[in-house]
Amino acid sequence: MKTLLVLDFDHTVVDDNSDTWVIRCLPGERLPDSVTKTYRKGHWTEYMGNVMNYLGEQNVTPDQIRLVLETIPFTEGMKNLLTYVSRRKDAIDCIVISDSNTLFIEWILRAAGLQAAVDEVFTNPARVDERGSLEVRRHHAHSCPDCPVNICKREVLRRYLSERAEYGAVFYAGDGGNDLCPVACLREQDTVMPRKGYTLEKRLLQPGRPVKPRVVAWSSGQEILEELKARD
Repeated sequence: MKTLLVLDFDHTVVDDNSDTWVIRCLPGERLPDSVTKTYRKGHWTEYMGNVMNYLGEQNVTPDQIRLVLETIPFTEGMKNLLTYVSRRKDAIDCIVISDSNTLFIEWILRAAGLQAAVDEVFTNPARVDERGSLEVRRHHAHSCPDCPVNICKREVLRRYLSERAEYGAVFYAGDGGNDLCPVACLREQDTVMPRKGYTLEKRLLQPGRPVKPRVVAWSSGQEILEELKARD
């Protein structure tokens, strides 16, 4: 039976937030208050739409955004992890579930030559619109009260698993609060891997929060790789 590796993207695969990295396209690398004050908790994709509109108004092109995104650093060891996964497609499936967007993730993985490692990406759809600006939309509508309005990672993972043959083991690696919800999909033979010092690890350690899967914290992609190799 194959193994499934599920990865978050921002602060997991890459060592920063790809959405905020685009601000480096602007002079002074900052947004005006008129844009930043449009953010509402749980409505990040709507806010990023406002950011993209502003970049377009400043004549920042999609190519300029792509070139800036290609400079975002990968988290230590992640390139080795993804290279290994790309060579073991007979035994390992790999998906990304992220609150970023399709274009950012595609550009970053392609520039690093790592797109072959990832079988599917579940994130907010993005495209270049008729004006030549980037447009970002919600991944889906859902009713989960614990997740941002644009994506519930548990719903995404549950649907993915329901449509495929059973995996021998699932490894889920992430860092943020929105990576807690999909942990409910995992079984005792699975492993949740929170990044050390980040929100997911802190929430998993809260008293009275029972979780079925094994919990193994990580600080480098190499540690995730070693866990995979032990299973492989």
